[in-house]
Amino acid sequence: MNLAKLRWGRAIVGGIGAELVVFAIVFPVLHFFGQTAFLASILAASFAMPFVFALWVCRRVEAGFVMHGALVGVVAALFYLILAHGQPEPLLYKIAHGLKIVGGVLGGVTAQLAARRRAG
Repeated sequence: MNLAKLRWGRAIVGGIGAELVVFAIVFPVLHFFGQTAFLASILAASFAMPFVFALWVCRRVEAGFVMHGALVGVVAALFYLILAHGQPEPLLYKIAHGLKIVGGVLGGVTAQLAARRRAG
């Protein structure tokens, strides 16, 4: 895939949006359900939100679905790292960053399969 053909703006907005929604999910979980649920929600949301936002990003692309999805996950992880100012992270957070990329990639794969079905 030609990097110039990537929908960079959309992928960046998707990655940042995914991470913001992760925050919007996990902090209320911490408040209402406690630390254990909070930790579990970090992992679940870190996978699910890049998946969902990758589907959104891929609605407007014709090729490179998986690359767009991966970019959503990478941007989400980098956005968190920027906000954290390079502070040390527990292993759980590092796993969550990996799940963001996996979720984004699988969102791209899902979008690609859907596009193939529509194309016939």
